[in-house]
Amino acid sequence: MVNLTAMNGFLLMGFSDERKLQILHALLFLVTYLLALTGNLLIITVITLDHRLHSPMYYFLKHLSLLDLCFISVTVPQSIANSLMGNGYISLVQCILQVFFFIALASSEVAILTVMSYDRYAAICQPLHYETTMDPSACRHAVIAVWIAGGLSGLMHAAINFSIPLCGKRVIHQFFCDVPQMLKLACSYESINEIALAAFTTSTAFICLISIVLSYIRIFSTVLRIPSAEGRTKVFSTCLPHLFVVTFFLSAAGFEFLRLPSDSSSTMDLVFSIFYTVIPPTLNPVIYSLRNDAMKAALRKMLLKEELPQRKMCLKAMFKL
Repeated sequence: MVNLTAMNGFLLMGFSDERKLQILHALLFLVTYLLALTGNLLIITVITLDHRLHSPMYYFLKHLSLLDLCFISVTVPQSIANSLMGNGYISLVQCILQVFFFIALASSEVAILTVMSYDRYAAICQPLHYETTMDPSACRHAVIAVWIAGGLSGLMHAAINFSIPLCGKRVIHQFFCDVPQMLKLACSYESINEIALAAFTTSTAFICLISIVLSYIRIFSTVLRIPSAEGRTKVFSTCLPHLFVVTFFLSAAGFEFLRLPSDSSSTMDLVFSIFYTVIPPTLNPVIYSLRNDAMKAALRKMLLKEELPQRKMCLKAMFKL
């Protein structure tokens, strides 16, 4: 058992104390992490290289992939390392940085999803004003605001959560420094800073959720008036994946963050944490690429261009023989 008092850190309990299950957890997380890295890097590369995808929708999608790439890198590599070493210890500095980047990137992801819903609303419901509303300057300013808002949110959470006095053993029943689990270690839940922070987080998430819902109500009401079935299918193919991502991410995160802290820990805490930390960054590239014809065409074009020189070299070698 790590001497947490002397080392001034925390002990992450993770999923199991059994060595075989720890190795299995590390392998599963490693495969998932590599899939998430590959998928998100592919989307970023394709959108950057293909000039046909230089539009506001794909510009925001590229930043969503960048956020997903960073978001899953905050928690999963540390968890893999802890499982392989059989040691769940994490230092105070590492925990502070993990909380800061986790909250910052999660807040930025909610914000970019809100911006993406407004982009679809402007494109479908106000097509004549779309180019002026979502011009390159407005898109850049929106992305800058997303990153700044996320950074400020992460800074506030890290500063307030680590200023709260902790009582008892510094054991976190989670595979990363999760804020709800850390609040269970606090000596009191009645601090004015905690109440203000919870109110700020809840109100911000609620505003984003209401904005997304209102955008999609207007979008679907407009789409249903389109006479062409092909036009409705095309619009739904771009909007439904985004709506699925928003619903999945916000519902899982909301369940974990907006409920009252309790002294007991359960398997559901670990399951729901996977739902909003690991699964969305892994599934987002699949959802956005497989349901989008332009993305699939751009991926095929990039992969064929890379394979063409190799095929030519193989043919030349065969003819020489």
